[in-house]
Amino acid sequence: MRIVFMGTPDFAVPSLRKINSGGHDVRLVVTQPDRPAGRGRKLTAPPVKLAALELDIPIHQPETVNTDEFALRLEALEPDVVVVVAFGQILKQRLLDIPSHGAVNAHASLLPDYRGVAPINWVIVNGESETGVTTMYMARKVDAGEIILSRSTAIGSEETAGELYERLSDMSGDLLVATLALIERGEAPRIPQGEPRVGYARKLKKRDGEIDWAHDARAVADHIRGMTPWPGAYTWFRGKTLLVTRARLVSKPRLVEAASAESASGVSERSVMGRPGEILSISDAGIEVAAESGAVLLTGLKPEGKREMTGAEFARGYRPEPGTRPFERPDA
Repeated sequence: MRIVFMGTPDFAVPSLRKINSGGHDVRLVVTQPDRPAGRGRKLTAPPVKLAALELDIPIHQPETVNTDEFALRLEALEPDVVVVVAFGQILKQRLLDIPSHGAVNAHASLLPDYRGVAPINWVIVNGESETGVTTMYMARKVDAGEIILSRSTAIGSEETAGELYERLSDMSGDLLVATLALIERGEAPRIPQGEPRVGYARKLKKRDGEIDWAHDARAVADHIRGMTPWPGAYTWFRGKTLLVTRARLVSKPRLVEAASAESASGVSERSVMGRPGEILSISDAGIEVAAESGAVLLTGLKPEGKREMTGAEFARGYRPEPGTRPFERPDA
């Protein structure tokens, strides 16, 4: 089939490669313009552009596709299908009507749940055990088109958003190849979406990464996984931000001894969990920190302006003390 592919980040690259190797005629790759990136703000090509150059596919990089000029160009290509994967622009109905078999999108969730731009992050933050990829016909309302195929996968108990991103990226390519085969044979279903169980997966902001130790330990661990690698799960240490790059639940949290209210003389004692954010213990395994209930073991940390290190390396270099709460906000 004649295909026009629209995508921008590395998530879309496996889809482009697999569609191109599947015998389809990819007539054009449309991607975002080169943008400044990195500390030097050097003009950088998007990953999909680099892949298209390697595959010797024509490239177009408009600031917006919703122009008369682009619509005329798309019409001239006579595409059977427009495939969209993490493109970064919303297509108006005029463009969706041009391909003879419609415009198809791959979305990194099991629709109708987690519509929106950050489904991979929020599915982990919300403690889901399963997610997947869905292909759908694009419609006026974002992520609400009729479903063609979906494929599920279990989320690893310690899997980060970055790791899940890589897996779903590859799954998207495979599912799109299967979807295009169904469309070509005239066998693609059109399954209306029901009402979502989970709300919109909104775009993340840097401040979303801040860890709240007053939450349940499971929620803290899920938050850290869901914010890794971006925007980054962070706490505070000696007035500076401290990224937590790896953490896991502690099955049997260490208890600390505290005098009970009725035994101020110290005659009897009770074992209690530390206060949220309190360091319970430090070992070669990492730094055990109390949450509202339960505890989390910090195994990967990156101090502001420094390299990433293990929890044990951080403890040796910065010497936090058990029984203290060094991760409080500077203005707390």
